[in-house]
Amino acid sequence: MTSSFSFTKTAQLSKNGRAGVIHTPHGDIQTPAFTPVATQASVKGVLPETMGELGAQALLANAYHLYLQPGPEIVDEAGGVGKFMNWPGPTFTDSGGFQVLSQGAGFKKVLAMDVTGLESDDVIAAGKQRLAHIDDDGVNFTSYLNGSKHRWTAETSMQIQHQLGADIMFAFDECTTLMNTRPYQEASVERTHAWAIRCLREHKRLTEERDGKPYQALFGVVQGAQYEDLRRAAAKGLAELDVDGQMFDGFGLGGALEKQKLGEIVGWICDELPDDKPRHLLGISEPDDVFWGVENGADTFDCVKPSREGRNAALYSPTGRFNVTNAKNRRAFEPIDETCDCYTCTHYTKAYLHHLFKAKELLAYTLATIHNERFILRMVDNIRASILEGNYQEFKEDFLGRYYGKPVEGI
Repeated sequence: MTSSFSFTKTAQLSKNGRAGVIHTPHGDIQTPAFTPVATQASVKGVLPETMGELGAQALLANAYHLYLQPGPEIVDEAGGVGKFMNWPGPTFTDSGGFQVLSQGAGFKKVLAMDVTGLESDDVIAAGKQRLAHIDDDGVNFTSYLNGSKHRWTAETSMQIQHQLGADIMFAFDECTTLMNTRPYQEASVERTHAWAIRCLREHKRLTEERDGKPYQALFGVVQGAQYEDLRRAAAKGLAELDVDGQMFDGFGLGGALEKQKLGEIVGWICDELPDDKPRHLLGISEPDDVFWGVENGADTFDCVKPSREGRNAALYSPTGRFNVTNAKNRRAFEPIDETCDCYTCTHYTKAYLHHLFKAKELLAYTLATIHNERFILRMVDNIRASILEGNYQEFKEDFLGRYYGKPVEGI
C-alpha cells in the first residue's frame, strides 16, 4: 500500500521549532495545531460538527475507552472512528499507554507534581486500587466499567487501532510516573523499545492485510522521564528503527515530566528526531507549555483540559483563567471574552453561564466547552500565523504577559 501520509515544513522558528503541514488521507493539518480530545468518539457535550466550526483540524479518540465501549469491531463496521462520529477530517487514536499509567498507579498527568523523597516503583495514588499490572510481554488490567479482565500487548494495541481506523496511531508504550526510580525508568525505556519493534511488525502485517483501507500512520512514543541520556537514546532508537522496511511515520513525545523542564526535555528529544517527520506532544494544552513545546520542536498537541475545565466552570480569557460561578459574575452581562468569536461569546453572557452552572443545567457544559476549546484552538492558530509572519516572539510576549500577568522569557 502506498502511504498517503507525509509532513512538509513551511517555516523555521528556532533550532527545532517550525511550522508545517501534515498530509493525511482525510485532509491536511496545518501545524502547530491543537487536537481536541474526543475520548469516546465525542468531545463531551459538543457536536463534532461544532468542533469543525471552532477550528479543530483533527480530533483524538482513546483506544482504551473505545475498546471497552462500544468495541473496536463496532467502530470498524461503521467505517472507522471518523465516520462513526460524523467527523470528516483527520483523526488520531492514542495507544492506551497512558491508561496503563492511570489504571496502574492511579495518577493523572500532573506536570507540577512534587515527587521529592517519594521515589518508589510500587507507588500508587492515595485511595486508588491498582487495576493494571505490567510485564515485559504486555499488560493485564481490570475494566473500570464492569471489573472484567483483559490483556493488552503491542499486537493487541495495533489490532484495535487498525480497527478504529484513525489517520494517526501511536505505538504501545509504558508511561511511567516521576516517582519511578532510575533503574525502573531504564527498564521501561527498553520495554517500550521492544514493544515498538513489535508494533511496527504488526502494523506492517495489518496494513497489508487490510489493503484498500486508507493508510494509517504510526507514531513511535519517546519515553525516558526527565533523564537526558534516556530521552535522547530512546528518540534516536525509535528514529532509526526499521522492521522489514517499516519505519515510524512520526513520533509522540510522552511521559510524565516537571513543568519547568518541559521545553528542555522536548528539545532533547527533537534534537534526535528526523526533521521530515511530525512530532506530537501528548497531553499538553496550558498556554505556556504550548509555547515552550512549539519552540522546542513539537508540531501538534492534545489535551482534555479545555473541556474538563469548562465542565468545572473554569473559563479561559486573555487575562487568565477564572471561575464563572464566582459571585461577581452573577450580574456580569458581558461575554466571557470580548475578543472571542465563538458561539458562546457572541450569544451569551457570564451572568447566563453563572446561572446555568448554579442551576446544574447541562447546557452550561456545552457553552463553556465551546469557548475553552475555541480559545486554545485560536491561540495555537495565532502561534502558527506568527511563525509564518515572522513575529512569533512579539506575539508570545504579548499573549503570555497578559495571560499570566508577568513578563516572559525569550526563546
